[in-house]
Amino acid sequence: MRSRATAYPLVAVLGWGVMFPILASALNRVDPLNLTTARYLLAAVVLVAILLLREGAGALRHGGRALEVVVLGVVGFAGFNLLTNLALEHAAPQQISLFVATTPVITQLVRWARDGVRPKPLLLALSLVALLGVGLVITRGSLAGLGQFGLGGLMMIGAVLGWGIYTHGASRFGEWSPLRFTTLTALAGTAAMLALSIGADAVGWQHAPAAADLVAVAPQLTYAVLVGAVIAVLAWNTGVQRLGAANAALFMNLVPVTTFAVQIARGYRPEPVELVGAAITIAALIAANLAARPRTASLPRPTAVTDPVAVTEPVAVSAR
Repeated sequence: MRSRATAYPLVAVLGWGVMFPILASALNRVDPLNLTTARYLLAAVVLVAILLLREGAGALRHGGRALEVVVLGVVGFAGFNLLTNLALEHAAPQQISLFVATTPVITQLVRWARDGVRPKPLLLALSLVALLGVGLVITRGSLAGLGQFGLGGLMMIGAVLGWGIYTHGASRFGEWSPLRFTTLTALAGTAAMLALSIGADAVGWQHAPAAADLVAVAPQLTYAVLVGAVIAVLAWNTGVQRLGAANAALFMNLVPVTTFAVQIARGYRPEPVELVGAAITIAALIAANLAARPRTASLPRPTAVTDPVAVTEPVAVSAR
């Protein structure tokens, strides 16, 4: 039974790993802000429909916690996803995926900053090793390549930090179902994205996509909404229920592996130093996840969002 349960997070991370090349290809036709907004408008419709069917209209109420929901939705949904799409204009998908794989470690650091729960020194050391591996991939082992870290890398640091704050904040909503928490925060984040996109279009920072552009990226949007958002997130939450958050989080390290495989299948030929850097990062993150787990086995948690150290894929969170 336990071996069957591993299929759920595996489906989720494979879906998310494919996501980055798909989003990168869509950015050739649609601006990052408009692409993100279009995606999450569609995802929000799906989420609200599922929530109404499963929990009724009462689940759409904030229960006096509107401010928390709005802050987490803006920081987690809007912040992470907008910064990720913007970063994809400055960095390759395989580089972005390595940053995303650091989410479990970043969440531990957020807990340290906000709750005073200091992570183990080994975890901090492994975090530095993981970042070293990311640096090797981005610079290809040359100091001259440090400039390539640039804006895209800084955006992804901000994106992952925002997602760590969101994940940590989710622990305060243990009485809500994962579907309700994610839907309400997704609505708040989507509203922020829509307002930002309208403003950016108005001042000329970007241009509203034409109908032909949206039709051209329809396959990417379909995958991003249905597979990356709905199916992957449902599979992830099921896996967390059956395996526990600590065990499920280990699968997050397969995200960059999947992205690299997709890019190689599309014709990309990584240099040996990039493969070494990716291997260093993945190994360090797996070790960091193991170091963060309690020594005694704990019972599986009921949901992914009630665990303060649970990690949910940043792109897919919009579909919860």
